[in-house]
Amino acid sequence: MTDRLIKKIIEGQEIVTSTADTTVSDAASLMREHHIGAVVVDENGKLAGIFTERDALFRVLAEGRDPATTPLDTVMTRDLQTISADCAFDTALRMIG
Repeated sequence: MTDRLIKKIIEGQEIVTSTADTTVSDAASLMREHHIGAVVVDENGKLAGIFTERDALFRVLAEGRDPATTPLDTVMTRDLQTISADCAFDTALRMIG
């Protein structure tokens, strides 16, 4: 499994995006609709960050923020490490390990 290319692992999966000014509530609804745990956040056509279930739990719920008024850009994960889809899965594992 670890020598498989990332593009083979993710092929056929839809990337769901949202904008930085989307509220947490709207992003959560989008995640529920698509049965996913994260949305990619786009600012002017560029990757700005990712909003995950973990962000919702720790940065919204645990901090007592209002999901209806909190925009993603205040609670998303920024400065993401990325790799090419042509990289092997074990390369990704080493990056996060």
